[in-house]
This record gives sequence, C-alpha cells and structure tokens, in this order.
Amino acid sequence: MRIFSDASYPFLQWRKKGFLVSAVVLVLGIAAMGWNTVQTGSWLNYGVDFAGGTLVQVEFAEPTTEDALRSAVGAQGVTGWDITRFGSDREFVVRMPTDPDAEVTGADQVQAIFGEEFGAEAFSIQRVEAVGPRVGAELQQRALFAILASFLLTLVYIAIRFEWRFGVASVIATAHDILITLGFLALVRMEISVATVAAFLTIVGYSLNDTIVIFDRVRENVNKLRKKPEWIPILNQSVNETLPRTALTSGTTLVVLLSLFILGGAVIRDFALVLALGVVIGTYSSIFVAAPALRAIEERWPVETKRKRSTTATRGGRPKAGATL
Repeated sequence: MRIFSDASYPFLQWRKKGFLVSAVVLVLGIAAMGWNTVQTGSWLNYGVDFAGGTLVQVEFAEPTTEDALRSAVGAQGVTGWDITRFGSDREFVVRMPTDPDAEVTGADQVQAIFGEEFGAEAFSIQRVEAVGPRVGAELQQRALFAILASFLLTLVYIAIRFEWRFGVASVIATAHDILITLGFLALVRMEISVATVAAFLTIVGYSLNDTIVIFDRVRENVNKLRKKPEWIPILNQSVNETLPRTALTSGTTLVVLLSLFILGGAVIRDFALVLALGVVIGTYSSIFVAAPALRAIEERWPVETKRKRSTTATRGGRPKAGATL
C-alpha cells in the first residue's frame, strides 16, 4: 500500500472528533435498545435459538408479500407471529412463540392458515425448527459467558505480553466495538442467532488483532527512547507505521465479506453483514479508541522506559564500581 507508506496523519489530534462520533453512535444504539424494550419487552430481536419457539420456512409458487401473509394470519385471529422475507419474494420465515396448550404443531398451524387463504398447492414447507424456552435461556447464558470469558482472557494475555495498561486499553476498545454492534442490531432489528454470536466472537478477535499490531509497534518505539516518551507523537508514529498493513488487511477482508453478503444468500447474509460492520468498527476503534485510551492510562499512571540514558560516574578517571557503561 504505497499511498500509506509515508503516512504522517495526526490521528491523536483528531481523537476528540472520534470520541464525538463514537458517543453519537453509542447514544443512538442505546436509545434503540430502550425503545425495543418498551415496545416488545426485549432490547434485541432474539431468534428461535434464544427466545424459544417454532420457526417455519415457507416457499410459495408465486411471488407474494409479507403484508399479504400477515393479513391472512390476522384474519384467523392469530397474534404473535413474526413473518419476514427469506431471500426471494417467494420464500418467507414464520416465527411463533411456544404455546404449551396448543393441540397442533406450529407447522400444522401454518399449513392450515395459509392453505385456507392461498390454497394447499400454492406453497410448501421447507424447514421446521423448534426450540424450548429452557434451551433458549441456556444459549443466552452461554453466549454471554463466551463473550465475557474472551474479554478476561484477552486482558490476561495482553497484560502478560505487554503490560496491564495495554490490556485495559484493548478491552476498552473491544467493549466499544461490541456496544456499537449491539446498537446497530437493535436499530435494524436483526435477528440474534447462533451465527450472530459467532460473528460477535470473531469481531472480538479481529479487533484485538488490529489493536495488538499497533501496540506492538508502540512498545518497539518506546523501547528505542532514552528519555520519558511523549505519547501523542509516539502513538501517531506507531499508527502511521502500521497503516499500510491495516488498510490491506481490512480492505481485503471487507471485499470478501461484501461478496458473501451480496452473493452468499439469505442464510449467511446476516453473519457477513455483522462481520463487515465489525471490521470497520474494529479498525476505527484501534486508531481512535485504543490508542487514545492507552495515552490517557499512561499519562495517569506513568512508567519508566526500559532503556535509560547511560551514565558514567567517574572517580579518579575510572568508572565507579557498579556504574552503567
């Protein structure tokens, strides 16, 4: 990436603008979570895997609309069904809550209601998934535990490889990425599935990888100094030196993810979209969140550089015993 080979952008001088952008996006996401909680009782749109219930995928012979299907369901006095398009305008997914008192299965209900409205030959059921509420609650707990465990292990790893200051800055940036991604999912009401959780964990790893590359260069540049480091120039230099690698890695990853999003079909589309969003946010946070956080921590709790200026204490023209040569 020759256009970044001699980069000298003052990223740390732009940190306040970055903080403002992050604050606005975070406020929008938190507001969306609050609105969803008021309207639906859940701050995120949990799928059948987490909320429990029945999922039925239906394919029609002719194109139709979600509104037509909702009207057919409403005409039968049925409520609580979530109907969304699944790829083409002939395929739809029906999600319904678990009803322990129901005498027929969810698939039979779909077959009866849509058959009466459109005719039994007008559609076919492609897939049926059922998850009990106890299993859904267990999946929620395990997903939360996986994310929290990744945070803790990350802090320990970076604290050992670098220092605890670097670990704290990395966790701050990763938490920033997770919160913004959650806010986006709440804003667009994307379904939270097992694949979405997998994308979350991938985002954590990708964001940390980018941050560690920058922090490794920071450590190298600090160790070259023989005096107390000035953190803004050091961080600017480190970010600019790793910018070609960041642009190349993030750019190629985004090309692949966007290709999956456009051409991969409905099954993988949400996964690709969450990952693409995570790549953008992770690259942004490594520069505008992790680096400024490290500066703030280092200036609040300064440490001595590993390499000090050599001093020679002479006595009678010879080095004093124990002096550094």
